[in-house]
Amino acid sequence: MTTGQGHASPRPPRRTDARLNRERLVATAQDVFAELGPGASLNEIARRAGVGPGTLYRHFPNRSALLTAVLRDRIESLCGRAETLRSSESADDALAHWLRAFLTHARVNQGMGSALMIGEPDAPGLDCHQLILDAAAGLLTRAQQRGTARTDLTADDLVQLVVGIALSTARSEDEEQSERLLALVLDAVRGRPLRSE
Repeated sequence: MTTGQGHASPRPPRRTDARLNRERLVATAQDVFAELGPGASLNEIARRAGVGPGTLYRHFPNRSALLTAVLRDRIESLCGRAETLRSSESADDALAHWLRAFLTHARVNQGMGSALMIGEPDAPGLDCHQLILDAAAGLLTRAQQRGTARTDLTADDLVQLVVGIALSTARSEDEEQSERLLALVLDAVRGRPLRSE
């Protein structure tokens, strides 16, 4: 289709209602997956989002696509928080706040990454680990440069410790255990290296 001047008309922007439906589906899926796990009914997600199953499948052709969208949204939010915290006054507090947010993320989302890998092992996925590692590295490096974090610690060490806390406390009846374990990790982060550099 051309205009009177012979130029092709631009493609119409994505309809606002379609974009809003997609956002509502991702937000609802986050809640439902947190409540019922990554195997939750997609029809239930559509119902709670106030749309028909056809609308859900137009945006997300399968469970893997929806899980990826939810995980991407959560990780982008977590990494955005790291970026904001990097400009805060205290590098030590910034690292501690972000590690608490990451622990919450790891506890809430622990089954989603596994479900993605099991559901479609050959599908191109989201490199969650690298995004999280980069966010942790930025905050840890800043704390190390300010002298508030031990220099022999790597971002990978820190991420593994927090993931370990999330996994080991997943079924714990002691709701404060994960926070106590994270406090121990934070004490270790601020401690002196155990080996000479």
